[in-house]
Amino acid sequence: MKSFENKTSLILDLFFCIVLCPLLMTLGPMRYWWGQYPVFAAIVAVYLYLCYFAIKRIRLPRLILSRSYLRLAGVVAGFVAATYLITLYPLPDVDFVIPSMSEYQTRVRNYNMAVSTWFMVTIVLSYSLTVVFVDELYHKMLLQSIAENQRQKAELAAFKAQISPHFLFNTLNSLYSLVIGTSEKAEDAFVKFTELLKYTYVTVDNESVPLSEEIAYIRNYIDLQMIRLDDHTTVEWDCRVDDPDTMIPPMIFLTFVENAFKYGTSTSVAAKVAISLELKEKALTFATSNRILRHRREFNTDMPVGLVNCRNRLAGLFPGKHSLTSEETDGTYRVELKIDLN
Repeated sequence: MKSFENKTSLILDLFFCIVLCPLLMTLGPMRYWWGQYPVFAAIVAVYLYLCYFAIKRIRLPRLILSRSYLRLAGVVAGFVAATYLITLYPLPDVDFVIPSMSEYQTRVRNYNMAVSTWFMVTIVLSYSLTVVFVDELYHKMLLQSIAENQRQKAELAAFKAQISPHFLFNTLNSLYSLVIGTSEKAEDAFVKFTELLKYTYVTVDNESVPLSEEIAYIRNYIDLQMIRLDDHTTVEWDCRVDDPDTMIPPMIFLTFVENAFKYGTSTSVAAKVAISLELKEKALTFATSNRILRHRREFNTDMPVGLVNCRNRLAGLFPGKHSLTSEETDGTYRVELKIDLN
């Protein structure tokens, strides 16, 4: 689909460069300028092409959606000023028998050429804005389609793997009644495990959940992992959130946390995993770092799969409003996710 999007954009560009703009310059008054004022005609022709590709480069729809009105006003003012300056190009005076008529004819000619220049620039800007808006709309639809496809795959996988929730939780309650009194540590682990399962089943159909619930999920996951790893692994969990009720898509951090424990922990070798979550004025930053303790070939083969799926999901959920970076330095792997939730 990405290839089709690129081909569509190329077709629209070629149509403008080969068909629309040449027709505009040959069927309008500009066809007379080439013989009388070739330099001015060449400047206008180059400017028309620059206007088209400048609008595509700036991508005005994103400025409008992001409410960057000051920058938008600057762009509009820039085009108006540039067009006005072109209309001030010094052309030779019209040579008429009567000097007063020469001056009058010169003013009329300059006015007509200025109006024609503004008209052609307006047509080019209108076409380029239409192309950009259509391209942006198609891009949004494409990302939504990818996100929906990823969600459907995830739901299908959950459906194939799931046991009846009613049977599952009844069984867990029965097992919990057997565990009570045997060990305080076992009871705590059992409760956390049940909460993890409940959260997974409850949120599978939700579009968004409060950030506080996602934080509780991560904490329960860490606690259960620490029971398995005993004292060989140290976990640093840093959470600073100014609004825990902020709504986010469920389980967007799980893959990164799972990878950190999968590749950076051991039951026999000392290890350290660092997980941090910060939310400040709707700017969310989540990061994990860990030493790569699994075999490097196994790490390089398995690890990217989860990240690819995460990138596709994030691209559909937060187009143009997130960044996901991962890097390996001296055997330490770090992932950082930033999302603008405004």
